[in-house]
Amino acid sequence: MERHTPSGLTGSCVDDPGENAAVLAGKVDLARIERAVREILFAVGENPDREGLTKTPNRVARAMAEQLAGMHEDPRAHLKTVFHERYDEVVILRDIEFNSMCEHHLLPFMGKAHVAYLPDGKVVGLSKLARLVDGYARRPQVQERMTTQICNAIMEELKPLGAACVIEATHTCMTIRGAKKPGAVMVTSALRGIFKQNPASRQEILALIHGV
Repeated sequence: MERHTPSGLTGSCVDDPGENAAVLAGKVDLARIERAVREILFAVGENPDREGLTKTPNRVARAMAEQLAGMHEDPRAHLKTVFHERYDEVVILRDIEFNSMCEHHLLPFMGKAHVAYLPDGKVVGLSKLARLVDGYARRPQVQERMTTQICNAIMEELKPLGAACVIEATHTCMTIRGAKKPGAVMVTSALRGIFKQNPASRQEILALIHGV
């Protein structure tokens, strides 16, 4: 089967380490994606060999490799390095911007994730929480699953007293096609431990996440 080799890497995305890691490891078949994109262009009545489209299949292939790079990593790995601290207050990281791909239409959805946990002796670097979100976002997704995956990972890896994840996102599969409702925002939440079991803690964490 025809495959791209490292020497064949070209284009404006070549310096992106997230893309190249998967491509160079042979986990993404760029040539196969390119052939599929050419077929799509033919199918809608376009000519993929005209000047403006000759490099489009390659660009799309590299863009997909970048956007779906999370498929080739374990997001939980970012939570393996912890610090043992006797900190018994809530840790919140709000407004983590992300871009993901709706698995139903292969159209992007984007927004912000807010994550929180109540430590029980272990804390993790804040950048790791952001990388956790990206790891689950950069793959074919549905927002409900992504919310649960992030919250479960924090709960199971850090063993906190409670964990929470709230995601607010705009889905282009609804804003530019289908219902065509620009401005609509989908909100999902997942709560674990004390944040789910205790009504007062649940109310407090949601208020903190939303900045109330």
